[in-house]
Amino acid sequence: MGIHSNSIFLLLSTALLFLLSTSTALDTISANQTLKDGNTIVSYGGMFELGFFSLENSKKRYLGIWYKKISVFTVVWVANRETPITNTSGEFKVGGDGNLMVLSGGNTVIWSSNSTVSDRNLNPVVQLLETGNLVEWDTSSTERSLIWQSFDYFGDTLLPGMKFGKDLETGRERYLISWKSPDDPSLGRYLIWVDTNGYPQIKRSEGRVLLSRLGPWNGVGFSGLPIDVASLIYSTEFVVNQKEIYFRYELISSIVQRLHFTWDGKALQMIWIERTQEWVVYADIDADICGRYAICGPHGSCNIDKRPPCSCIKGFEPKIPEEWKVSDWSSGCQRKTPLNCESGDGFQKISGVKLPDTQRSWYNLSMTLGECEMACREKCNCTAYANLDIRNGGSGCLLWFHELMDIREYDVGQDLYIRLAASELAKENKQNGVLTRVLLASSPVLLLFAIAYACRKKKKRLLRKEKGNWYGVDKKITSVQMEDLDELPFFSLSNVAKATDNFSINNKIGEGGFGAVYKGVLDDGRDVAVKRLSETSQQGLDEFKNEVICIAKLQHRNLVKLLGYCTHGNELILIYEYMANKSLDSFLFDETKCLMLDWPQRFHIINGMARGILYLHQDSRLQIIHRDLKAANILLDADMNPKISDFGLARKFIGFDNAAKTKKVVGTYGYISPEYAVHGRFSTKSDVFSFGVLVLEIVSEKKNREFLHEDHSDNLLGHAWRLYTEDKFIELMSSSLRNSCVESEVVRAIHVGLLCVQHHAKDRPTMLSVVLMLVSKSALPPPKQPAFFTGDRESYCELDIHASVDECTITQLPGTFFALTFLYEYAVHGRFSTKLDVFSFGVLVLEIAWRLYKEDKSMEIMCASLHNSCIVTEVLRAIHVELLCVQHHAEDRPTMLSVVLMLVSEGVLPQPRQPAFFTGDRESYCEVDADASVDICTITYLYAR
Repeated sequence: MGIHSNSIFLLLSTALLFLLSTSTALDTISANQTLKDGNTIVSYGGMFELGFFSLENSKKRYLGIWYKKISVFTVVWVANRETPITNTSGEFKVGGDGNLMVLSGGNTVIWSSNSTVSDRNLNPVVQLLETGNLVEWDTSSTERSLIWQSFDYFGDTLLPGMKFGKDLETGRERYLISWKSPDDPSLGRYLIWVDTNGYPQIKRSEGRVLLSRLGPWNGVGFSGLPIDVASLIYSTEFVVNQKEIYFRYELISSIVQRLHFTWDGKALQMIWIERTQEWVVYADIDADICGRYAICGPHGSCNIDKRPPCSCIKGFEPKIPEEWKVSDWSSGCQRKTPLNCESGDGFQKISGVKLPDTQRSWYNLSMTLGECEMACREKCNCTAYANLDIRNGGSGCLLWFHELMDIREYDVGQDLYIRLAASELAKENKQNGVLTRVLLASSPVLLLFAIAYACRKKKKRLLRKEKGNWYGVDKKITSVQMEDLDELPFFSLSNVAKATDNFSINNKIGEGGFGAVYKGVLDDGRDVAVKRLSETSQQGLDEFKNEVICIAKLQHRNLVKLLGYCTHGNELILIYEYMANKSLDSFLFDETKCLMLDWPQRFHIINGMARGILYLHQDSRLQIIHRDLKAANILLDADMNPKISDFGLARKFIGFDNAAKTKKVVGTYGYISPEYAVHGRFSTKSDVFSFGVLVLEIVSEKKNREFLHEDHSDNLLGHAWRLYTEDKFIELMSSSLRNSCVESEVVRAIHVGLLCVQHHAKDRPTMLSVVLMLVSKSALPPPKQPAFFTGDRESYCELDIHASVDECTITQLPGTFFALTFLYEYAVHGRFSTKLDVFSFGVLVLEIAWRLYKEDKSMEIMCASLHNSCIVTEVLRAIHVELLCVQHHAEDRPTMLSVVLMLVSEGVLPQPRQPAFFTGDRESYCEVDADASVDICTITYLYAR
């Protein structure tokens, strides 16, 4: 019995030890061990898996690494790309000498790492890391050393942490090479690599044919791509030193991301969307015609916003004009005037360009721009120069010595200085000199000049009549020229009138600040929306300019498309694609139609809006701040896809200049951010705030500015904040969504919405972060208190009988930031009453007085010059009365009759409540703008919609 018990104990112990040993070695293979087909190892966090696999429509077996946590089978690395196994006899073995092998049939080596080490005491161990890197360690000593890693041998995928470039000490190059087909991982036709000749740059080719390149790294990003804004998702670096040259990116969030080089040669940045269980293309490196290498030939420049896109840079002309006339630009351009180094050439500055091909360039990392110019002047064969790094005013030097190839115009802060003959540079100065001499000439000559100028202006006016007259509407609109519309089809007024049945009232589908909108049908059968300027509209003129300049150059699935325009006399008309389901607000705030929007559709709309705004802020050719995001400006097509519309109030920004200040505050009450409503400061974070309001409205089916609750009088943002602090997120959701909602998505949407409406702009996320937070399942940061929340507020203000009939629109709100805009109900809601003047009366003490009053130090606010003449009781009474006048809620403020009586009597005064816009940690309310009026912080007009 004892022997039997001992045997059972021994057997159980052995089994337990075996289980423990296997559980601790799930991500490793030791020396002389094999991994057979059908078995796998998994990285410690479960992200990646190594084993044998077959691709769809193929029985061939490969050893590779793929994502384990992702439902769509996605391979990121293949060992035996060129030598597949035709059956399931494959084995992966770690040799005692450190060599990694893939065997077929037990003994035939079909792939090897060639990582043999001569050390007899070698103890190799292979490990699959959570980064997707398969590494081989020598563990014979206390400090393990690296023998081999898969990150040195690229396939078609660039993962975070990979060094993409060249090791200058070993000569090893790390490049991406495409698969032969989707089902065949053998070497394909396309290659992406770092060209280290001259200043390093990334190129893409098909065989020996160069297809495209990214411009050189400029310290912020590649000059061939729009500047990438600071990201909460990943960081990038481009390293150039004597040991190595490489590009690398690292994830700083839990998002799953990869760069995939497809079998047909596309370089796609991919993000995994957990909610939809699919890979989504975040960016396509070569998305337009200007991405093709040297499409405009030597000394030619490509601009995607022009038709045709190619033109010669300044000082050059087409080499073969006949070819350029038929859109063959490959011959490029030639100098108008040959260089003459001995006579002293000069340099022409060109701003906002992708730098030319640097394959035959020379560079220095420490030189200044002035030293760079001197170096170029000293070498007669130097054709151009530029700074290497555009940060902090610029540094480093880059020189070109041959033809300037593959230039592209971009809105980036990169300047290129091109060598031109001195005589060519003098032409512009000569033209300016001619004007000066004419002005100094005798009166007959001046008269002739005036006549010639008038004739020229008349000729231009005649040319404008062919497409309509801008200046018949407003002679001040001189900033918009007809060339802004060259890319848009022109519609005659007769065709537009025919399409809309002569602007029939039966075809009218809406009206806004710009004017009326009509449904029309073009001759080809297309349904369109026709936006017609109202003769009484003053805002519409600016809207028309913005629509032309902005939206005509934007293309995105979540932006409404502008199809064309019409100008005729006083008529200004824009033609858009027709949205069958009209605007989001027509569904959201209608008791019947809201039932047609279930939760999956609403979440789809939220994500679509986020992607559209991200495109405006970061990925578009023109980087745009919309400034009027609201439910009425989110249109829905026949499939309920959201489309952002109404760009009349939009503003363009370039590079890092994504914030500005204005004396005209425009937008819609309930959606305007506090820093914009109060200070006139707007930025991309202003749009983020509006997006957050939209999200909360979509979830709750309630308007922010009209929200009412029986237990308190907070607006929708304050109500959502209360529910968040009480951990009652889901109570914000409309009851109509109970049967269709995914609770985790609803809670996440509300959380993201609260992050977007935080009081301080710096606390709000970027739209890139918003997009990724919506689709991921990673933990979200806790939101801070939303804007305009006080915690105990009663109703903000009752609508005065003098208010505009249009509850959502106020045409002008004149006043000053220091007095007027601090009045909450006026600045934020546009509602006014006699209590506005009461507030202005007391505004001179405001926050400083409140702090001192709470500390029983009211006398400290008094000017020192009054110490000898003041009556303390009168000073204290005046401060007390003024604090009563600037209380947050209008109903708490005294009437002016009460103010007069309180000032002259000695009766007991009521205790004042907290003043308007007091948060306890606010920065200064107002800064002096360079363009401010004499009144320092005066708003001339406060437009709202």
